[in-house]
This record gives sequence, C-alpha cells and structure tokens, in this order.
Amino acid sequence: QVQLVESGGGSVQTGGSLRLSCEASERTFDRYAVGWFRQAPGKEREFVAAISWSEHSTYNKDSVRPRFTCSRDNAKKTVWLQMNNLKPEDTGVYYCAAKGAVYSEAIYSERHNYDIWGQGTQVTVSS
Repeated sequence: QVQLVESGGGSVQTGGSLRLSCEASERTFDRYAVGWFRQAPGKEREFVAAISWSEHSTYNKDSVRPRFTCSRDNAKKTVWLQMNNLKPEDTGVYYCAAKGAVYSEAIYSERHNYDIWGQGTQVTVSS
C-alpha cells in the first residue's frame, strides 16, 4: 500500500511562493494519478490541482491557474505543487492524494476518486 508524506508548507506573505512535496513510499507510485486538495478552517476540502502518472497531463482549479503548477518525477516517487503569487485565500491544510490508474493520462478532481491520502501540510498566507 502506497503511503504519502507531504512537506514544504509554511507561512509567507501575500505574493510569496512555496513548493509543496508529496513523497510516496512505493515504486508503484508511478502508476498512480495524484491530486492536491486544501482545506481552510471551517470549509470543505477542495480540489486544487492534479497530475497523471505519465507526468504529461495536469489540471488546475480556475482560481489557482496559472499561479500553481503541479509536476512529478516518478523516479524520485515525488509530486510537487509549486505555488507562486500566494494570496490569503490560499491559506489552509494542503493534502496530496493518489489513485491507481490504468490509463496513463487519467486525472481526477473529485475527492471520492482518491483512496490514499497524506497527513497534510499547513500553508498560511498573511496580508
């Protein structure tokens, strides 16, 4: 069973940048589509970005495009979320999630699609 560990969160001011990492425990991660979600205090967990296991297909939530970029290196079992020009509304706990996929270009934007989740990393953006 693949396990995920996020890192890279922190506190920044408006306009700052952070790069989140999601590292997997198993080599089979290279056949998993990955998504990033975030949860602000008192709100539902929402989709942010996703990437296929082929590394070629990505999809971002409208409000973070083009500020956020999702990438991965399967040899390193790692997916990154580069976040630029951060805004206070980007504050929340960020989670990565994974789902085994047969189709190399498959990407998923719904929480229920994913069956493996990391523990989350806090991102705080101050004005």
